Amino acid sequence: MDNAPGQPNPIRRFMQWAITPPQSYGVYLAGIILVYALSFYAGTMKPKHVPTAPVSAPSAPHS
Repeated sequence: MDNAPGQPNPIRRFMQWAITPPQSYGVYLAGIILVYALSFYAGTMKPKHVPTAPVSAPSAPHS
């Protein structure tokens, strides 16, 4: 499963493709949209509520 010596790594090929000017604008815009969508989704999640312990009545008044 080794790459041939003349073929670059697929990740490196993608990075070289992504940093060229026309594609870099799209990659940047897609990154901003992804960050916005993930932060919006995280902000809409509700925390799990743990049931609170029952409040006990005081046994003697404080003076």
